[in-house]
Amino acid sequence: MSLNIKDLPDEHLFTPGHTACPGCAAPIVVRNLMKVFGKDTIVYAPANCLLVFGGTYPYIAWKVPYLHEAFENTGACISGVKRAVKKLGKDSLVVGIAGDGGTYDIGIQALSGAAERNEDVIYVCYDNEAYMNTGIQRSGSTPFGAATTTTPVGKKIPGKTQNKKNMAEIMRAHEIPYMATMSIAYPKDFLRKAEKARDTRGFRYLHVFSPCPTGWRHDPALSIEMGRRAVESGMWTLYEAEYGRITDIYKPKRKIPVKEYIRDQGRFRHFTEEMVAKLQEYADHKWKQMYGSLPEEKPE
Repeated sequence: MSLNIKDLPDEHLFTPGHTACPGCAAPIVVRNLMKVFGKDTIVYAPANCLLVFGGTYPYIAWKVPYLHEAFENTGACISGVKRAVKKLGKDSLVVGIAGDGGTYDIGIQALSGAAERNEDVIYVCYDNEAYMNTGIQRSGSTPFGAATTTTPVGKKIPGKTQNKKNMAEIMRAHEIPYMATMSIAYPKDFLRKAEKARDTRGFRYLHVFSPCPTGWRHDPALSIEMGRRAVESGMWTLYEAEYGRITDIYKPKRKIPVKEYIRDQGRFRHFTEEMVAKLQEYADHKWKQMYGSLPEEKPE
């Protein structure tokens, strides 16, 4: 990959002036993806925050062809759009951008089908770990213990009682041409993977960690920092795979404790020492799975 950040176009294909919450990572994700994908791109989005703050008439922020349908249809819709484009003799890039609810849960059947057929499209999941657009309900991506409106914290329920589903590994198991996890906290890695996805043929899946100040209840100024802490704690892993084989993985030099990652997030404010230990156990297991051993933790 030869992409140079300085060579990226100045023009925004996803424009300023949208109505996203302060500190929202989704506009950062989309703005930078589109700088790599370029003008000859057709974008589809199902129901999600991005649709509401960037795709509501007459305040549409997109400067490329843009459409949306039902929540569950991203994989099917982008497949159909790409086939129509090919029928017209064109080769436009077709991209679907869905949240974690529309990917992990409601849209997984259409996503899996498109991947299995190896449709020539890019599917992007921007993962803010809940159904933020409809009221902060838990999704398959919500981590253990997180407080949401459907996993409220009380005497009987201590937040979500299940761990986060490993969607990236589910997609890697499809053995598609390209799959990558990304974070706004690592821009060079982000742009390199976006370029690689653009230049690969067949089905490509990009999974971007996308902090949400509203749902996570953290300071909007900390969104980038949250993305960095997630990687350094083992709660999020940056890697890529081609045809099911991991080809690159970023390993932080030192591992920070999970409590350092969650301490500024209101959704974890109720955590007991036992709950911290359980989430730490989950992160340690993930770290061993991906990296093979546990390094010393960074001093507090």
